Amino acid sequence: KYCSNCGAEINEGAVVCVKCGAAVQTAAAPVAPRKTNKGLAKFIFLSIITLGIYSLVVMSSLGNDINVVASRYDGKRTMHYCLLAFIVSPITLGIASIVWFHKISNRIGRELNRRGIAYNLSAADYWLWYVIGSIIIVGPFIYLHKLFKAANLMCADYNQKG
Repeated sequence: KYCSNCGAEINEGAVVCVKCGAAVQTAAAPVAPRKTNKGLAKFIFLSIITLGIYSLVVMSSLGNDINVVASRYDGKRTMHYCLLAFIVSPITLGIASIVWFHKISNRIGRELNRRGIAYNLSAADYWLWYVIGSIIIVGPFIYLHKLFKAANLMCADYNQKG
């Protein structure tokens, strides 16, 4: 069990966190577990069949997942992907999408690190694989695989520890 305020490990039966003094929450598991079944093959297949609708759903869920899992620790909010895709990105000629992926990659990576999960994801992965990797065609797929794996690990840890 971990402190919802500072993230320090809490002994069973403790009433307050010994590190920061915050009251310990009694619920051990999250109210709404996050899905941990994001995968590249599924993403590609269902995105083709649904003419891109599934990709909007998955990216929206990524933004929602990071907001649920990390907002109480980092105080940030990731923009909903549909708002980004349909309104903000066209207005900014696609620049907002680049910023969104840059920020969500860093945010998920920081949350993995905070939770002690041994998997690395950062904006460097986005720039290396998605942007520069587009030259070799498979780069964006490698980035999406890394993004989905990182999100699945983060959500699985959240489902277990809250």
